[in-house]
Amino acid sequence: MHTLTPESDVFEITDFTTASEWERYVPHPWKLYGGICGIYTSGVWEEKTDEISFADFKFSITHHYLVQESSDKDGKEELVEDALPLPMQDLLCMNNDFPPRAHCLVRWYGLREFVVIAPAANSDAVLSESKCNLLLSSISIGLGNTGCQVPLFVQIHHKWRRMYVGECQGPGVRTDFEMVHLRKVPNQYTHLSGLLDIFKSKIEMILPLYSALVRLQLEYYIDALVGGEVGGLEFGKLPFGACEDPISELHLATTWPHLTEGIIVDNDVYSDLDPIQAPQWSVRVRKADNPQCLLGDFLTEFFKLCRRKESTDEILGRSAFEEDGKEAADISHALSKLTEPAPVPIHKLSVTNMVHSAKKKIRKHRGVDESPLNNEVLNAILLFLFPDAADKLTDGSETRPTSSAGSNPPPECEEYNLFSQFKSAPSDSLTYKLALCLCMINFYHGGVKGVVHLWQEFVLEMRYRWENNYLIPGLASGPPDLRCCLLHQKLQMLNCCIERKKARDEGKKANIADRSPGGSSGDIGKAADHSGGDYQKETDKEKEVGKSWESWSDSEEEFFECLSDTDDLKGNGQENGKKGGSKEGGKEFTNFKPEGRLHQHGKLTLLHPGEPLYIPVTQEPAPMTEDLLEEQSEVLAKLGTSAEGAHLRARMQSACLLSDMESFKAANPGCCLEDFVRWYSPRDYIEEEVVDEKGNVVIKGELSARMKIPSNMWVEAWETAKPVPARRQKRLFDDTREAEKVLHYFAVQKPADLARHLLPCVIHAAVLKVKEEETLEDISSVKKIIKQIISHSSKILRFPNPEDKKLEEIIAQIMSVEAIIARARSLKAKFGIEKCEQEEEKEDLQRFVNCLLEQPEVSVVGAGRGPAGSIIHKLFVNAQRVSWQVAAVALSVKLKRSGSADERRLNSGAVADFPPPAGREVILRTTVPRPAPYSKPLPQRMYSVLTKEDFRLAGAFSADTTFF
Repeated sequence: MHTLTPESDVFEITDFTTASEWERYVPHPWKLYGGICGIYTSGVWEEKTDEISFADFKFSITHHYLVQESSDKDGKEELVEDALPLPMQDLLCMNNDFPPRAHCLVRWYGLREFVVIAPAANSDAVLSESKCNLLLSSISIGLGNTGCQVPLFVQIHHKWRRMYVGECQGPGVRTDFEMVHLRKVPNQYTHLSGLLDIFKSKIEMILPLYSALVRLQLEYYIDALVGGEVGGLEFGKLPFGACEDPISELHLATTWPHLTEGIIVDNDVYSDLDPIQAPQWSVRVRKADNPQCLLGDFLTEFFKLCRRKESTDEILGRSAFEEDGKEAADISHALSKLTEPAPVPIHKLSVTNMVHSAKKKIRKHRGVDESPLNNEVLNAILLFLFPDAADKLTDGSETRPTSSAGSNPPPECEEYNLFSQFKSAPSDSLTYKLALCLCMINFYHGGVKGVVHLWQEFVLEMRYRWENNYLIPGLASGPPDLRCCLLHQKLQMLNCCIERKKARDEGKKANIADRSPGGSSGDIGKAADHSGGDYQKETDKEKEVGKSWESWSDSEEEFFECLSDTDDLKGNGQENGKKGGSKEGGKEFTNFKPEGRLHQHGKLTLLHPGEPLYIPVTQEPAPMTEDLLEEQSEVLAKLGTSAEGAHLRARMQSACLLSDMESFKAANPGCCLEDFVRWYSPRDYIEEEVVDEKGNVVIKGELSARMKIPSNMWVEAWETAKPVPARRQKRLFDDTREAEKVLHYFAVQKPADLARHLLPCVIHAAVLKVKEEETLEDISSVKKIIKQIISHSSKILRFPNPEDKKLEEIIAQIMSVEAIIARARSLKAKFGIEKCEQEEEKEDLQRFVNCLLEQPEVSVVGAGRGPAGSIIHKLFVNAQRVSWQVAAVALSVKLKRSGSADERRLNSGAVADFPPPAGREVILRTTVPRPAPYSKPLPQRMYSVLTKEDFRLAGAFSADTTFF
């Protein structure tokens, strides 16, 4: 131990020539020298933040600066000799006295650039005076070493107090930034005269050589404003508007910008400060936080359905279909009931009868009052969705008019075509209307149970229309539109099935009515000659079975006309064709009677017989929804890339080609492949002029090179095809099977699945509603937001299964737009814009309201004497009367007992136009020599803010460090 003593003594030597830790603590190397200039109101505040350590204590250092355009003239003015640092010049500048949005130090000192050093963690605070002085000393040394002229502040005490002390240095000058914060206001400092006394005593101001400049601002506000009516609801449309006033407060700031000491009197006895006489007024509105709006609530509640996991049975209860221990009569068992052997006629076991019997049992177990939707609401919605059902209700007949889908051509406008961007549905479609109705039911009528109830009724209506050949209204004709949502495609697919089934049934009725031995075989939809006995035999066979055309269960082997074709095939010689096969020349079929002709193809003739070429009646290709296309693509992809797989893939894709070949052979006996190619694919038949043996120019044609490839699909299909007209072919599109698949798809949808399908339609409707409401208000900021919503939604909704977070972002954007429009309408109602008779004054008020929505604070033109100022004055007068009446009711009993002068004053109705100011802000400025009379005159500034629970003094006092 003794040997270590000399070494330990060495470490106790203190080298005072080495800079200590606090002396090395200098500002962050951001190259801060000051020198930002320009106009305060034309810039944007930015900041840079970093972390530093001092004695194992972490601080965050933040550089705040105003980015603005600087001119060459301003840069030249900075190079004046003996010029004060810009922060000191800012102390006397009035351009940045009361900024609407900026750091609190900007409002207190009017600075354009400064650095703040604060404890990094929220729990840490510089509370002791010694730590505060240590930091200030480090700052002073750092500023002196670097020559930085940017003010540096240190945040002390707890952060909620917003207490700062700082310093700014220049050549031969220094400014100290000091602050006082009190919760209880001393009485002598509640008026201007008391604040002037503090300011003069601090800077040791000599009168009458120097005087103080005063800038004073009083703040008044009204809360619980009463404006115009907002909100509303209309059936069949999304509601819009706020359920509460979205403007919670209106703040009025009355400012006296240029006052000198002694011009006005403001003390504890009397004050000249009348807000009506203030030369400057500025207004800002405080917006309600997340105001309740109808459209936003509708979207939010409907989006919650997407997260439900219950099935339909779990929501409504499976017991609704059970009856005293008997077998459940579920609608899903309807198809199995049809196939069960039963002695009763089959038509009594139709799906519709099964459905109605199940509904009767539902009503038996559940009273009418217990239904999620009452009959009145349900009938109104069904009539809105299916307007063609109104005739049935009026005349009582069972026949429904067939709605011609797509009778109203879609308008060529941007709003209508939004459905293709959102992948929703046209705004006049049944799917769009269904989404609106489900959204309204979910919010107003029964919630998720009401949604399930309406969906069940909708599915039953779809099955009824399928079984009775009634087209679905509100759907465009043709195949499913892949630009729309899947549910809309399914409805279009069902409509295609109904169209095919209806056309087939009408064709059969026409054949039965018009069938005669001399009937023309070329007419569309008519069969070739059938003997009366054969037909009578077939119809008698039907009657024995008791099965109608509508109740046939189609299978894969079903033909367009399910009569026996044996006799027809024998009569036309097609039995021989089946035995001997089909040759290219088609000589075996030259004796056939042509069938299924549509019309003659111009002047074209068959190559070999030379007879006219007829265009056949062909089957239309099968319509496909996007899920069916995906399934087909997956099946074809699984076949692989081998030669066998490619051949099988080609055969699967040539079903339509084979059907058209068979129809062509039936319509043109004796035709060959070249004849078919000339009609079906003219580019694959090459014609050229040649000279024959006699020297005549003749046209000779042949198949293209791809058609001559051995064993290509066209040749194989032609050899396989038989002369069968379209009405006897196997259907390319089995409408019965596809319709049952669609109806089954509808029946198994959960509420969450249904909401997912229809959410793009609801968002589409919400965007259209917002655009409609925006056109009435004409707010530029709202137009930009709507464009962003459309762009954002188009990217998200175009793909299946979008993320919930992204959907929530879209809904939040729509809600923000609704709140902005609601605020605009509230302000328009408060300022009485619609009641204004003078057009010029009305336009000024409209611009004023728009500025209130888009800017944090707006100057009132003409102050209290302008159009907007007079309306604001009336608002305060009305608010004062209301508050006075409330106070009068509360104090009436007490004042009546005393009978004092207060009672007489209360009865006289003397009420001030404005309430006592909620806040007083005073800025005092001057230029005086400090610290000695012979020192250089430097700017001095003191800011004071007084509210009900807060009093703050922020002083910037400059001193001459050369002549002191």
